[in-house]
Amino acid sequence: MESLVREGRVVELRRRLCSRMTFGTAGLRAEMGAGFACINDLTVIQSTQGMYKYLAKYVPDLKTRGLVVGFDTRAQTSSGCTKLLWNFCGIVFLFAFQPYAVMKYGAAAGVMITASHNRKEDNGYKVYWHNGAQISSPHDKEILRCIEESSEPWPESWNEDLVESSLLRRDPLEDVSRWYMEELNTICFHRELNAMSPLKFVHSSFHGVGHNYVQRAFQQFGFPPPIPVPEQKDPDPDFSTVRCPNPEEGESVLELSLRLAEREEARIVVATDPDADRLAVAEQNDNCGWKVFTGNELAALLGWWMLFNWKEAHPDPADTERVYMLATTVSSKILKAFARIEGFHFEETLPGFKWIGNRIHELKKTGKEVIFSFEESIGFLCGNMVLDKDGVSTAAVVAEMAAYLHTKNLSLKQQLINIYEIYGYHISRTCYVICNDPPTIHKIFSRLRNFGGPGVYPESCGDYCITHIRDVTTGYDSSQPDKKCVLPLSRNSQMVTFTFQNGIVATLRTSGTEPKIKCYTEFCAAPGERDISSLEEDLRKVTAALVEEFLEPDKNNLLRRSV
Repeated sequence: MESLVREGRVVELRRRLCSRMTFGTAGLRAEMGAGFACINDLTVIQSTQGMYKYLAKYVPDLKTRGLVVGFDTRAQTSSGCTKLLWNFCGIVFLFAFQPYAVMKYGAAAGVMITASHNRKEDNGYKVYWHNGAQISSPHDKEILRCIEESSEPWPESWNEDLVESSLLRRDPLEDVSRWYMEELNTICFHRELNAMSPLKFVHSSFHGVGHNYVQRAFQQFGFPPPIPVPEQKDPDPDFSTVRCPNPEEGESVLELSLRLAEREEARIVVATDPDADRLAVAEQNDNCGWKVFTGNELAALLGWWMLFNWKEAHPDPADTERVYMLATTVSSKILKAFARIEGFHFEETLPGFKWIGNRIHELKKTGKEVIFSFEESIGFLCGNMVLDKDGVSTAAVVAEMAAYLHTKNLSLKQQLINIYEIYGYHISRTCYVICNDPPTIHKIFSRLRNFGGPGVYPESCGDYCITHIRDVTTGYDSSQPDKKCVLPLSRNSQMVTFTFQNGIVATLRTSGTEPKIKCYTEFCAAPGERDISSLEEDLRKVTAALVEEFLEPDKNNLLRRSV
């Protein structure tokens, strides 16, 4: 801070000091550094004091229920969060399995210190409620209010010795790991078949916490442990072998995994991100390189697989009435196509797995069963043993699905085509622009809301006519009789969805964890429509027009990126 003052960097000082982190789609997340807008010991202490103040008021038996505190491979993992929580609450201390442990112990809440797949300079603070799902409104707003009221660190907040000396601390990691692995049996359907499979698998944990647990999950499913990428299997907060520890970036960041698989003659690569909640999958095509599946493509496969096995175990069609699948609204509508034909229920939520987790909790209370949920950014949940996306269990499920399909002489890619033939091709594109200036983002979305005059949204984009617009930031939805959005309002982020006359659905939204404006587009074709090149060309044109006409990258100094 002193150097910024000496150098007269007023804009940077204002950015760091004149705003505070807020809860996005995945908790508090920011770069590590000085200032209230950043992650550092002070802001973590303030966040924890505010959270404790809120919990003490809301949860009468807080001190007997305790909290679950976890962290991944990121720097500053022994920060004020763990010190302070040990001081005031009965504690369960963990390295992973955060939401699962909250539920198993009936804890009052949980905190996970992670920035997941973000760059190495970032860190984060993810909060789980006692139902095991990430907090949503009103808890997030109330905790932020309590943080503002608790900004002066309490005397014991700086006592680093508490980590070692507190009698409230205990570490049940091995117990929780064992329970978790045993409960994986609920989503393992062909263990004997798995044990006989000739397929070989490679796994990268991207320098995170996933290595040991994915090894154990495969063994629980009857497989030999996957071949680990040696350079990436151990925790490393510098993420020394990847430009960005995000397996969603595709073949460029999966290079070590793919080359190892080729040497070992392994057909499938699975990769978990640093906190092991996301999963990327690649499959070797016969002499044609690698197919890296998008999150939407993997969801089509996993959704089909979970439904296939549900129907095997529940032959009475009436049982399907209580079955649900969930997806975030920016994700593929492929599950909606499944539901239309198969007769189960499909629901959309706002972006962020916190909305999915809390919805699963509500549905379970009424006797419903959610068998699959996903978000397009390679976040999946098979079954409902946790209320958050889970890369560890999904990796084992993908292996079992691949092993089963292999007995039918089918690859994952071939089965994906079969699914599209039955339910209709769903072709999607995702791209984003980087914008580090919040006022510019506000200006872009304000222009969209006043495109044809005050309060008038655009009626077309490029050569394509827009039939409906939904804006969850303001609560507007032109497709509803009262023009009000069915989904909850999301005033802290920007998100506008356009439905085009030709059937394309497109959404522009700000990221809850990174300085990005994301663009999601999908062409949902009817079953039997097979002119894929024409669908892809229309989708490409609409995506390009959305970025150029609505975001104006050159005018707004935005950096273009594709996924």
